[in-house]
Amino acid sequence: MSIPVVSVIVPVYNGEKTIQACIESILQSNYPRRDFELIVVNNASTDKTGSILERYRDTIVILYESKRGPSAARNKGIKNAKGEYIALTDADCFVDYNWLSNIVLPLHDREIGIVGGQNLSKNPHNKIELFGEMIHDHFQAINVYKPPYVITMNWASRSSVLKEYNFFDENLLRCEDVDLAFRIFQAGYKFFYQPKAIVSHHNEENFLGLFKEGFSHGFYSPLIYQKHEKFLQEYSKLLELHDSIYQRIYRNFLLCFSNGDKINSWCAVVFDCGKIIGNIFGRYLNVYDNT
Repeated sequence: MSIPVVSVIVPVYNGEKTIQACIESILQSNYPRRDFELIVVNNASTDKTGSILERYRDTIVILYESKRGPSAARNKGIKNAKGEYIALTDADCFVDYNWLSNIVLPLHDREIGIVGGQNLSKNPHNKIELFGEMIHDHFQAINVYKPPYVITMNWASRSSVLKEYNFFDENLLRCEDVDLAFRIFQAGYKFFYQPKAIVSHHNEENFLGLFKEGFSHGFYSPLIYQKHEKFLQEYSKLLELHDSIYQRIYRNFLLCFSNGDKINSWCAVVFDCGKIIGNIFGRYLNVYDNT
């Protein structure tokens, strides 16, 4: 059986601290080098990202996208990709040696629209960074949550599927992966969790960063609900989970003063408070423009 050609796409904006490690980890993959290309899309970076990418001019494909946002950058890469399969990760990630082989393996099943791998915190990490593994838990996102979704830090699809369902929405600056996952899921495709496809991510390392991440999730979630309102209303469990966030904060706040893992409880409180405040602002300030 022939090995499918894979295009790995990495968008990067001001990623001078992490992009080299990301590129090196992908290039060291055990996937046959002749059968994959690495496309890095510079999303109008203003730091040293551009000069770092130039070092790899003869090894990778370097594209430039002036329209800000990961959706525009990823779409630029997908539209220029040669691969039958598309694998996505982020500039602040580095991948396991076997990641590429494992993330695309389930795609031989034509019923699978997206494969999501295991997202870990980079080593070494503190307890706040380790909490980030719960935020980016693909097992939960794919096998537990209703409806399921997949995160672009560790994603693979057939190129034809991404094109058929109109790529990532460039009007969304966040949660664009959830939006496209919902569209692909509504088309009848299955999602597959692949724990052997491991990506390590630079998670938030302090409470302020964790609050900001929660705020960002909450701020953009009304746009996703606006786009998929009828679809989401069919999933009462998701709505109940959203409505119970205050109960979850109360429960975790009490645990902050118990004899258990106080750091983990405080992380949950800080992240969820960020989501609530972000959601409040998002409801009043976000207006989706599909023109």
